[in-house]
Amino acid sequence: MGVLPDTYLRELIRAGAIRAEWAPTPDQVQPASLDLRLSDKAYRIRASFLPGMQRTVLDMLQSPGLIMHELNLAETGTVLETGCVYLVPLQEALDLPDNLCGRANPKSSTGRIDVFTRLITDRAHVFEDIPNGYSGPLYLEIYPRTFSILARPGDRLAQLRLRETGRQPLTEKTVSIDLHAAKGRPVGWRARRHASVIDLRKLGQHEISEYWEPVYASNGQIVLNPEEFYILASQENISIKAHQAAEMAPIAPELGEFRAHYAGFFDPGFGLNAGGSRAVLEVRSRDVPFILEHGQAIAKLIYEPMLSEPEKVYGAQGSHYQGQGLKLSKHFSEKINS
Repeated sequence: MGVLPDTYLRELIRAGAIRAEWAPTPDQVQPASLDLRLSDKAYRIRASFLPGMQRTVLDMLQSPGLIMHELNLAETGTVLETGCVYLVPLQEALDLPDNLCGRANPKSSTGRIDVFTRLITDRAHVFEDIPNGYSGPLYLEIYPRTFSILARPGDRLAQLRLRETGRQPLTEKTVSIDLHAAKGRPVGWRARRHASVIDLRKLGQHEISEYWEPVYASNGQIVLNPEEFYILASQENISIKAHQAAEMAPIAPELGEFRAHYAGFFDPGFGLNAGGSRAVLEVRSRDVPFILEHGQAIAKLIYEPMLSEPEKVYGAQGSHYQGQGLKLSKHFSEKINS
């Protein structure tokens, strides 16, 4: 029992258990996950929803007043605007055997630009989870919170992890925040509101200063402003061994009025060939200003076993985030990233 590696994912694609009108491409398969692609249409919907055990997503979309308008992403792309909720059918669909279930998460680059996504299946009563033996389409709810984005068919905002069912041996590690930095260096970044659109395909071409302002902490603490978005880094170096996968999860809510992550998957090999990589955390305070101090517990990593080691571990062919410190998403210039 464990998380399926890349070799098994490719077998499922060949067998048709993971299927798409346009066949999945080799670079969609990660060491322990599969990147999911947007289709060519999107629905601007009035509110988020779950279909429940008796309905499909299409049943819900036929509800009067739910769809505000339909968008054609086309090859030139469509802007998905801040503060609006969208539902996008994904190119991938599933026909899983009864012994497999799944879970989805936003990709790292999605979380770091404050785009909130959640996977929805037919007859779902929870987000992100895919039940044993699920057969049917996949949909992605997209909610840009700070930056509007230009999206096109084939763009990848979320990823899918599959596992054999049964009791998994899990271990946990607490992650704390790093608010110490060299003199003159920021400890984090705070998103600027009312910035330009982020084109998801223009990597390294967005100027940091247009979208972010640096956050400094001369006394080892910062104040999180309510409903503002921050990029911070963990104090600990993280290394995920080849026989493990990990997911970032919230700590107990009584430890702070903030959310500390959006994108949670860590693949086998993360940090290994770089002597460890820090975890980058997407942080948003809730209703009140909140003081965050150096070394404060902010999230936890949950480790689970792989069914077998992947053919290629994370970073084997290079990665934007391998060996990272405090780092923005790959859409931004490298000039000030550390």
